[in-house]
Amino acid sequence: MGDIDDALERAGREAFTKEPPKTLKGQIGYLMKQLGTTRAVAAELGVTQRSVERYLKGERKNPPKATADRINDAVRARWQPRVRSRARKQAAAATGITVETRARFGYTAPGGTTDDGRFRRLTVHLPPHYAQRLFDARDQGASDAQMRGIVAEGLQEVYFKDGGRRADGLEVELNDIDYFDVSF
Repeated sequence: MGDIDDALERAGREAFTKEPPKTLKGQIGYLMKQLGTTRAVAAELGVTQRSVERYLKGERKNPPKATADRINDAVRARWQPRVRSRARKQAAAATGITVETRARFGYTAPGGTTDDGRFRRLTVHLPPHYAQRLFDARDQGASDAQMRGIVAEGLQEVYFKDGGRRADGLEVELNDIDYFDVSF
């Protein structure tokens, strides 16, 4: 996963209205409700069916770290999908997204202006249509570079060109991301 994909996933998790189960037994119980059988849960987690049965009964309480991480990820991926979906739809239709980043921005501009890229820290609220484009691109399996292009275009229009009031002809490119976060 890339920087932008990870940030969108984090933003979706922040939409939770209730935290997922924290105990191993609670997490396995939740996965059982979602997937139906110990065999399905075992296949999802990459462990044996017997291990899942032991986790469910509380006979085994401390799985290896890699397995514990897979369990946590599987629970979080399925936790409150309607809440996350509603938050995404709201961002895409009405509220937009806020992008916070520290990255090197490259510029292409008309003669007489600088085209030297430099690191900037920005926190910019992007309108809903950029959120919709970003969500659609992610759902269609777009690469991180393609999603960077959408974000760069949004930052170019909203921040650098100030909605068309300045920097006409400026083209912005998002490079060398040091930090990237999204909220919606």
